Amino acid sequence: MSVQNLNTYDPFADEGDPLGDSKDVNSPNDYIHIRIQQRNGRKTLTTLQGLPKQYDPKKLLKAFKKEFACNGTLVDDEKMGQVIQLQGDQRAKINSFLVENGMEKSTIKVHGF
Repeated sequence: MSVQNLNTYDPFADEGDPLGDSKDVNSPNDYIHIRIQQRNGRKTLTTLQGLPKQYDPKKLLKAFKKEFACNGTLVDDEKMGQVIQLQGDQRAKINSFLVENGMEKSTIKVHGF
């Protein structure tokens, strides 16, 4: 009885690097991501990341806090860059605020449960 040598097959080899530096129009780096995170109990935290460089996150955070009547902070992350964190579930409000102020709706991704 002989042992057969099984060749390895990578089904994603022809796709290339999905997280690489692709210059596609709809690459993952072009999107603005709005996410919600569960804290303790019923408390939630909304995060906003992937803002284009022409927007000042400090001014945007100040506008969000004033408009939505919630507290928030600006966090520096190694991978994600600057991330805006707001208290509560502010996903729909942030989405409508960004669309009303000139962002394209197709570049905004809203995540969450």
